[in-house]
Amino acid sequence: MKPKHRRLLFTAVGIVLLAAAVGLVLSALEENIVFFHSPSDIAAAKAPAGRTFRLGGLVAEDSVARTAGSSTVAFTVTDGSAEVRVSFAGILPDLFREGQGVVTEGKLNTDGTFIATEVLAKHDETYMPPEVAEALKDAGHWREEDGK
Repeated sequence: MKPKHRRLLFTAVGIVLLAAAVGLVLSALEENIVFFHSPSDIAAAKAPAGRTFRLGGLVAEDSVARTAGSSTVAFTVTDGSAEVRVSFAGILPDLFREGQGVVTEGKLNTDGTFIATEVLAKHDETYMPPEVAEALKDAGHWREEDGK
């Protein structure tokens, strides 16, 4: 085999191995990527069924209901144009309250309830996660004092 053909063969094998490595890395990362969706996205059936994603918005007023004798809490998340019922078994953050921004992580079940595995509340009076702020602006529910 001529040196020119040998170099071409090694280059082709190297490119194939590199493409395989990139494919494996992307495949592994795809399982760990968590996307954000608003209640409007869920109402429009844009949220993935059976996959973990983040849901963000405002905790609707008078929507928090605690189950007696357990740590299960149900509440509604809204972006001003749609609402999603959320169920969470665990301890809520200290800053969690009605009318405040929240981001939850979990899965949507078959009856449309979001089963949260994690609940994050905004950490001060001026912070709003960028995805939540954008969803609220799109829904026309944004207040300037929510984030400057």
